[in-house]
Amino acid sequence: MTDERLFVALGSNLGDRHAQLDEAVRRLRQLEGTQVLAVAPVLETEALLPPDDPTPQPRYLNTVAELRSSLEPVPLLRALKAIERDMGRTVTTRWAPRLIDLDLVLYGARVLSSDELTLPHPGLPTRRFVLEPLLALWPEAVHPVTRRRLMLDS
Repeated sequence: MTDERLFVALGSNLGDRHAQLDEAVRRLRQLEGTQVLAVAPVLETEALLPPDDPTPQPRYLNTVAELRSSLEPVPLLRALKAIERDMGRTVTTRWAPRLIDLDLVLYGARVLSSDELTLPHPGLPTRRFVLEPLLALWPEAVHPVTRRRLMLDS
């Protein structure tokens, strides 16, 4: 199992949002070679909307889980997508409401860019709904590319 700090962002804005997050964490705990070390407090936020369709959506509940895993980044991402499918998420448009959303946002200090996965997650520095729970678990978090501390804009 790696000593690297791995962080997965979890979000839901459909159905019983709390139950969806709880079930996703339960399933993360069942991943082979993976341990859930901590889960941040849940944050409620407005949905991100596409500029060309500002139709309101239900509010999201978001959190971040810290993991240790023997899975490399791409296999871990595939396992996260399998959890989403098993929980009933269907493939839709980028900005569509989601029963559950699991994103690998940090995998230690690794930097990766492929068609399947970009690490760190490109939206990490600007998304309060990820940063706030992540910083609750790791206040000294550093962005692997910029090497600057991650901070919430004041």
